[in-house]
Amino acid sequence: MQRHVDNAQAGDGTEAEQDEAPLLAQQPSFHTGLCSARCGLALVLHISLFVAYALRVSLSIAIVAMTNSSHPHGWSGSAPHSSYPAFAQDGVIFPAQYTLWAKWAPPLERSRLMNIADAGCTFGTFFALLVAGIICQTLGWPFVFYIFGGVGCVWCLCWFLLVYEDPAHHPWISAREQEYIVSLLAHQGSSHGHSLPLVAMAKSLPLWAITIACFCTDWLFYMLLTSMPMFMSNVLHFDLRENGLLSSLPYVGNGLGHILAGLLADFLLARRVLGTAAVRKLFSALGMLLPAIFLLAVPYIGCSSTAVVVLLTLALTVISMTGAGININHIDIAPRYAGFLLGITNTFGIVAGIIAPTAVGLLVSQDLQTGWRNAFFVSAALNLFGLIFYVAFGSGTIQDWAREDTAVQ
Repeated sequence: MQRHVDNAQAGDGTEAEQDEAPLLAQQPSFHTGLCSARCGLALVLHISLFVAYALRVSLSIAIVAMTNSSHPHGWSGSAPHSSYPAFAQDGVIFPAQYTLWAKWAPPLERSRLMNIADAGCTFGTFFALLVAGIICQTLGWPFVFYIFGGVGCVWCLCWFLLVYEDPAHHPWISAREQEYIVSLLAHQGSSHGHSLPLVAMAKSLPLWAITIACFCTDWLFYMLLTSMPMFMSNVLHFDLRENGLLSSLPYVGNGLGHILAGLLADFLLARRVLGTAAVRKLFSALGMLLPAIFLLAVPYIGCSSTAVVVLLTLALTVISMTGAGININHIDIAPRYAGFLLGITNTFGIVAGIIAPTAVGLLVSQDLQTGWRNAFFVSAALNLFGLIFYVAFGSGTIQDWAREDTAVQ
């Protein structure tokens, strides 16, 4: 343990240089292309998340139609807002995805590759919101299970055929690309196996910075997803059933925002405009502060449903910028443990997603107008606190406890 303390003290003054080291070093020249194996992995993961989230949303919509005894083959136009099945799904998908990216994504391409993959979540949600209701109305709710379930089974087979653990095991990757990826990721060490430096992790401020920021961001995110439709219906009397396309626009904005944020973050890193830590903090700041401002503006814009939709779309679009910030910072500080760390931070995010709608319900039940205003203030204050903590203690360098040589100690 003394060695870790000494290393941390010695590294405090040179963290800026360490932050730049893996990015500013001379790197092999191999530009990413649509036919590269790593871009193919991003596309496969995008489709996988698209299918997974489409299954999630279509299930919710089908349950509404299935339990509607008076209209057994109809659809009420709204899906239940419970997120608990979603949390179980996220608990296994994203840690596995991060474990893959730790072995596949070069440092200067992480943001765009991972965000292209993550955009499948919101695009899949948007697609299911549009299509599942139509299927319930025209073919009946059982066909939602048949169609979406069948697509999921087929894509599961494609997953096992197309995805490989690392470049060394991929049968179709070119030798040049394999050498390119392996050489850039050589400094992060091999997989951790069964050893986990749990004590060092618990004492790591950069890890706590990510965890707290994820909790605060997910609080606001799940509040937007689960509570804003209720606000628009109860306060603004906005009929979401008659404006399904309009109410789905935030999902399109979020998906496009993920892709654009990833491209911009990698551009800043490749041009050496900012270091890794600065880029992660910049995009986290944009993705946490601006949505809070938009949310605070909602109670003061009057009874304009269009303005609320605009603000909601902007909030869910801009919050996607955290995809190039805190959401992928795990791989920056501990690539060998990225999947495990994502599981930890995702657990805190799940807790926030459970508490936030409950807190909103309690506040609103006392007084409608004041309750909503207080709910917005609480979410904004949490986001501001999480951002300050992350900016203060976040890092972009591999931590001592995550290095292969020290992990054995």
